[in-house]
Amino acid sequence: MTGAKKKKKSTLWGKMHTPQCEDIIQWCRRRLPILDWAPHYNLKENLLPDTVSGIMLAVQQVTQGLAFAVLSSVHPVFGLYGSLFPAIIYAIFGMGRHVATGTFALTSLISANAVERIVPQNIQNLTTPSNTSVLGLSDFEMQRIHVAVAVSFLGGVIQVAMFVLQLGSATFVVTEPVISAMTTGAATHVVTSQVKYLLGMKMPYISGPLGFFYIYAYVFENIKSVRLEALLLSLLSIVVLVLVKELNEQFKRKIKVVLPVDLVLIIAASFACYCTNMENTYGLEVVGHIPQGIPSPRAPPMNILSAVITEAFGVALVGYVASLALAQGSAKKFKYSIDDNQEFLAHGLSNIVSSFFFCIPSAAAMGRTAGLYSTGAKTQCVLASIIVVGLKGMLIQFRDLKKYWNVDKIDWGIWVSTYVFTICFAANVGLLFGVVCTIAIVIGRFPRAMTLSIKNMKEMEFKVKTEMDSETLQQVKIISINNPLVFLNAKKFYTDLMNIIQKENACNQPLDDISKCEQNTLLNSLSNGNCNEEVSQSCPNEKCSLILDCSGFTFFDYSGVSMLVEVYMDCKGRSVDVLLAHCTASLIKGMTYYGNLDSEKPIFFESVSAAISHIHSNKNLSKLSDHSEV
Repeated sequence: MTGAKKKKKSTLWGKMHTPQCEDIIQWCRRRLPILDWAPHYNLKENLLPDTVSGIMLAVQQVTQGLAFAVLSSVHPVFGLYGSLFPAIIYAIFGMGRHVATGTFALTSLISANAVERIVPQNIQNLTTPSNTSVLGLSDFEMQRIHVAVAVSFLGGVIQVAMFVLQLGSATFVVTEPVISAMTTGAATHVVTSQVKYLLGMKMPYISGPLGFFYIYAYVFENIKSVRLEALLLSLLSIVVLVLVKELNEQFKRKIKVVLPVDLVLIIAASFACYCTNMENTYGLEVVGHIPQGIPSPRAPPMNILSAVITEAFGVALVGYVASLALAQGSAKKFKYSIDDNQEFLAHGLSNIVSSFFFCIPSAAAMGRTAGLYSTGAKTQCVLASIIVVGLKGMLIQFRDLKKYWNVDKIDWGIWVSTYVFTICFAANVGLLFGVVCTIAIVIGRFPRAMTLSIKNMKEMEFKVKTEMDSETLQQVKIISINNPLVFLNAKKFYTDLMNIIQKENACNQPLDDISKCEQNTLLNSLSNGNCNEEVSQSCPNEKCSLILDCSGFTFFDYSGVSMLVEVYMDCKGRSVDVLLAHCTASLIKGMTYYGNLDSEKPIFFESVSAAISHIHSNKNLSKLSDHSEV
């Protein structure tokens, strides 16, 4: 008997710990997304447009790579490397189909703090070009890139460690207002760092707390040292960039290939610099010669990792959050899903592997580099203009303030305070403050939340059923929401609601089997973002109406309103009419302001009975099928 038990136990143990072939395949597909989409890639339909898009983005990223390398306080050629290798790694491990990684303004600025602190500008004159160094660059330039590489390597290690700890699932605490405020504040820092190039001023490197204000104080104190030639060239470059980019955006549907104005401007400025000898004639700073070729891989310097741990954490967190926001936005727009935790692995490996090829820290970027660009001298005020114009999308997020004010004034306050902390200190400090502030406010609001009385809802359901006739033309699903809708549970609420609707639309039963659709779907409370579906229900393949009883919305935030509008828009695309009952005036105002709601049809009703009466009066209802509770 004992032997039989041991044999059974060992068999179970073997089954539990012996990986099956299918398990290994599933794990590889989950961790190497390229194995999932590459075999199904449609060459006939996708190869040509992907090639054209790739070429245009590569051309754009050449100029951005040069500019962001200067922003990172390293030689511009390392920006080209940083535009190539991270994109290759992310294509293998990343899930964002419309995300291109490479050099990024925010991570470059954070990396520059470590570079300027450890290898300051004042030791440049003590070093000379060396024929034995990589690409023939000076020892000063090699010392600087070693610091940036160490930041990239350690930042990638931190991201991979977060993947191992499964911290990707905790990113829901980083709400849209926090991301918007942090990226806007960081973009303001980046623009401020380029002021000296735009004005042609000689300025010491200024960073640290309140460094933003010290920079402008220095500028105003030394306003007489502004070079008029640099200012005019900067203004001309900014005007040309903005004008051409706006024209490209306006006529993008009529023209198949947009004008790469960044590259054209770089070439024109380089030619002018060569012909007029701007460096000696007008005293303008130039980048200089760009070496050709790719260096052999070399391990990052491990002896300075402890000195760059602060910047590494900043690169890991800020780069990931900004990249995840871009990936989630594209996934929402093009209707596919991403794994937040897998993105930690993809960006972590992109930084780690690329650090062996002298790459500065990377994150999601607007383009990628497929090859290297080698040319002569380039003016730094033109590169600064490219950086400033490239950050326009982040800077115009100031317009979000009006949106947050109209939807949820608490989120407006979080945006403003996060932006102030980012400006006064740094992007990672602002991000941390925003997350802590958001969590504290939600914890303070949740205890005051009141749930909806289930007894009253059952009585209303019975009363409505007795008033309906027995025809079966359309099905109505009533879902009562018994908890606040905030960033903690907004995503789960959307998923559960879409699962119900998909089940309704997926079934294809004849009308004779309508009796099989009488089971109720019950979803438990979402106060902590979790739900358990106890009984699933099928229904005939007919147009349905969905009534959301919002009595339980004791409070909501911007994430909740945006998710509710997204539910409405998705249901509209599925030919499901959505009606909202018991909405407060603030909820109606927030949804009306946020989304493009259908103005021709009434959406908001005083009660569930009024909503059903509206459907019934339009001859779209004869049977109430079930009542779900969220």
